Amino acid sequence: MANHHVIPKKSGKPKWPAAPVPRALAAMVLIAAGSSSYAQDATLPAITVTDQSTPKQIDISGFGDVPLRELPLSATVIDNQQIQASGARRLADLAQFDSSVTDAYNSAGYWDYLTVRGFVLDNRFNYRREGLPISAETSIPLDNKERVEILRGTSGIQAGTSAPGGLVNYVVKRPTAQDLREVRVETTSRGSLLGAIDLGGRFGSEQQFGYRLNVAAENLKPLVHNLDGNRKLLSLAADWRITRDSILEAEIEYSRKTQPSQNGYSLLGNVLPQPVDPRINLNNQPWSQPSEFGALTGTLRFTQSLNADWRWSAQLGQQRLKTDDRLAYAFGCSAEGNYDRYCSDGTFDFYDFRSENERRTQTAGQIKVNGNVMTGGVKHELGFGILQSRVRNRFQDQAYNYVGTGNVLGTAIVPADPTLTDASTNRDEKSTELTLQDAIRWNDQFTTWLGVRHTRLDRGSVRTDGSRPTQYDQSVTTPWVAASYAVQPGLLAYASWGKGIESQVVPNKISQYANAGEALPALASKQWEFGFKGGDNALNWQVAYFNISRPMTNIDTCNNSGADCTGQYDGRAVHRGLEANAQWNTGPWRLAGGVTFIDAKRRDSTLSPSLNGEHPTNVPSQVVRAQVGYRIAAVPGLEVQGQLSHEGRRNVLPDGSIRLPGWTRFDAALRYDTRLNNVNTSWTIAVENVADKRYWKESPYQFGHVYLFPGAPRTLRLAFTASL
Repeated sequence: MANHHVIPKKSGKPKWPAAPVPRALAAMVLIAAGSSSYAQDATLPAITVTDQSTPKQIDISGFGDVPLRELPLSATVIDNQQIQASGARRLADLAQFDSSVTDAYNSAGYWDYLTVRGFVLDNRFNYRREGLPISAETSIPLDNKERVEILRGTSGIQAGTSAPGGLVNYVVKRPTAQDLREVRVETTSRGSLLGAIDLGGRFGSEQQFGYRLNVAAENLKPLVHNLDGNRKLLSLAADWRITRDSILEAEIEYSRKTQPSQNGYSLLGNVLPQPVDPRINLNNQPWSQPSEFGALTGTLRFTQSLNADWRWSAQLGQQRLKTDDRLAYAFGCSAEGNYDRYCSDGTFDFYDFRSENERRTQTAGQIKVNGNVMTGGVKHELGFGILQSRVRNRFQDQAYNYVGTGNVLGTAIVPADPTLTDASTNRDEKSTELTLQDAIRWNDQFTTWLGVRHTRLDRGSVRTDGSRPTQYDQSVTTPWVAASYAVQPGLLAYASWGKGIESQVVPNKISQYANAGEALPALASKQWEFGFKGGDNALNWQVAYFNISRPMTNIDTCNNSGADCTGQYDGRAVHRGLEANAQWNTGPWRLAGGVTFIDAKRRDSTLSPSLNGEHPTNVPSQVVRAQVGYRIAAVPGLEVQGQLSHEGRRNVLPDGSIRLPGWTRFDAALRYDTRLNNVNTSWTIAVENVADKRYWKESPYQFGHVYLFPGAPRTLRLAFTASL
């Protein structure tokens, strides 16, 4: 992967008003008021309670239209209302809604990494958009997403190869049955300003054509220094209801984001420093440039109902990414011989990293057939599918040059060196995946679930200078079985067992690995899970216990060996945990939350036996998420909202000798829904990190280096939405 998170080798904007928040708030008032006096015309609308219960279905499950509450698996669905109300801009912001999801190197200004059930999701293989595989090695906007689905656990029947934590699926907004005209304006403490419109509806003699247009532009001014940027999005979704039984759907989006990224901090020698001012950004050299992410993505889907029981669909999608990845990169301490942390005195080695014109293209097409058959008195809900995908990643030589010594105060100035001295690696991949699912309904209470996916892979890579070519192919099969029993209406018990596959290649560094570029045998993870689901119109809840066993390699250990090292299997990671979550709406109250306890251990390592029994780095032992809303009867339309996020202690180093303290953060908001001049409006004032608490939010140990990222400072957010 061509990005700035690799082990380095040492060699030789527009101006906004001074008081942006008051002015932006005044602009919101003017937008709402229009040319009339709204005070006399305002009427208070009936209060609508948003149903935060589990949606009827989840596309990523692989089982068609089966409601999520009936499926023997764990998942979280974050809908557009939650995304918009929380002010989320990126996937990492949605971790607040799932206690099994935590950060995994979420640098401001860069792309997102997530940990689910203690395993880091692979940005190349664990992400889907409209059910088709995409690369998440880019910035993915949320403004045009109807929902984000997070499947927890091994995903062998949903994906050919993927890390065992789970999958993320982005579902775009679709045409609305009624005309939609929505305008949204948001601003934050330092004057970030977002403007967005959302238009939808249907037309034609029989309303057979539908459209959904989303446009967003934002001037980014976070509280972190030297992090100003901008982003924009243009998205269009359309459909054509050709007949009652056939529909053609298409959607396309273009996005662009330009923003510097934030350097991580690190240990100072053997010391965990006190949390620093989160506004300091070490990527602050006079020659520092922003990273730029451009994406053009689209899908086309045709669905045909054959009869009351059977339908088929064909889908084609393509993603084209262009990235300029740049960073004044703080990494390691050569003065003390430690390349996985900073120096004891707060200095570090500085590198000029530039990888420009990175181009990633992914094309995927699939055909699916779903239907029901009866055999005797048993009903089978069947699904068949074939998915083919192609990946083509092309890079140029990159700059990765030592330029001097920096310090954690951010005061050192070093010279630039953009010389292209380091070759990158081009990659190609072809895959064909065949799937079969069968939900066998034995009676109204008992169902067995069977699934299998067979995947054929063909992967190759070559350095940009033409050296070190590699080529390999693999065939893997991943089964999944489960059983569920409806104990009573609103109460389901289930158990499942599944297998997931990862395909890994030893990094192509002949100076470091004795078997550089060699493909390892497929890594087969296994998971079993059992749990209960229940609920009614007011309450939904789930409790699940899981056990995941994943083979481990010594590749990260080799990163710091300093000598020839043979990449190979070395023991396994065993993650066991308990998840519980619930949503409850009653009267004026709206409550939601979850808790996850994880007992994760390294086991059976022979090359690094001292790690056996140790908790993995950057995985908290417990996580609590909670949201609460209370509608004030005395002021119809006014709701007080609060949120809590707590993450427990975690290992900073693999041997557990240094641990990061747990932390708790509180957010609060006031939301007021009213009707002005016959326009439905919503006003929000929110404060994130109410106590302005300083803390280390996460401590990823990746690519052989320790990183520390501080929690964001207290931030004010003002939002206004008008629905015409």
